[in-house]
Amino acid sequence: MSTWISATFMRGGTSKGVFFDERDLPGPGPERDHIFTSALGSPDPFGRQLDGMGGGISSLSKVVSVSASSRADADLEYTFGQVAVDEAAVDYSGNCGNLSSAVVPFALLAGIIKIDADGLARVVVYNTNTDKHIVVRLQVTDGLADTTGDFVLPGVAGSGSPIELQYLSPGGSKTGAVLPTGKPIDVLDLGDRTIEASLVDAANPMVFVDAADLGLTGTELPKDLDADPAVMGLLDRIRRAGAVAMGLCSTVEDAPLAVPKIAMVAAPTTSVLLDGAPVLPEDCDIVSRTVSMGLVHRAIPGTAALCAATAANIPGTVVERLSSGTGAQLRIATPSGVVASGAEVTVEAGVPTVVGASLFRTARALMRGQVAVEL
Repeated sequence: MSTWISATFMRGGTSKGVFFDERDLPGPGPERDHIFTSALGSPDPFGRQLDGMGGGISSLSKVVSVSASSRADADLEYTFGQVAVDEAAVDYSGNCGNLSSAVVPFALLAGIIKIDADGLARVVVYNTNTDKHIVVRLQVTDGLADTTGDFVLPGVAGSGSPIELQYLSPGGSKTGAVLPTGKPIDVLDLGDRTIEASLVDAANPMVFVDAADLGLTGTELPKDLDADPAVMGLLDRIRRAGAVAMGLCSTVEDAPLAVPKIAMVAAPTTSVLLDGAPVLPEDCDIVSRTVSMGLVHRAIPGTAALCAATAANIPGTVVERLSSGTGAQLRIATPSGVVASGAEVTVEAGVPTVVGASLFRTARALMRGQVAVEL
């Protein structure tokens, strides 16, 4: 037997998710989690989420609940949930930078907030997962977010109206420090080998490794990496060891599903995109492949781009050593194209502080109505 709950299916950046008005949901807990997993079609042992709104991969298996904020320093607040595909689990340990771009458009559509004046609007959003604020700037017409424009986001067909996301003081989102171990490089012990990694926490915790240390180029396409259990297993072992070193868990077995994410990076080199187009070394500052929820992301998570831009501004990190960039924006070659992200970082006595980090995305509502939830 099913019940029906109001929901909106949104695209934000290179991700899609089901958005809920907080007023339509029960309080946090098992009942809410069941709504989320059932709506998305999890658990699905076949990995496709055919019986729900999910798409079988991490970038398409997400939920967001939004409300007006009672905080004096925010207009809206939201909680992001990463829904596991093969188990009935929702991970709230991190934020989604891509879906962050859809929070204000959804809130306007759902009547959670109102903006009467046409033109560029500024909305302050609070993310409960990371206890951080995001300043969102977007074009509004007739009380709704504009969707038409000439901004092209790699990985998304067509163009749209740009939405700027400015993350305020995003460092230490889960660990309390930009460099949780206090070092730009750590040597992680995997038991049978060691590997150098940069453990950085900005917007979300990340583990960065040099692709060459894995015997890879960093230009491999997602489908080829996903099909190599040895490589994916090694990346997950590194990720879990990084989680312990960052203080996110006490054992590798207890590492959260969603964070830290892991990215292997390489110096600028020629790569081929998912659509077959080439990216030349002069078109990027670094090459990156990011693993999210056990699969290689087809583009790059928004928070991973922000964290990479932060790492590029910290002397000695893997990203800084391999990057050719010297400007405010880091151009990241992903499987879907080159994504730019910026960060303002100050370093005093070897301790980095992230003043802010930003990126642009597009977003739009795809469907609104009610979603079926199995009782």
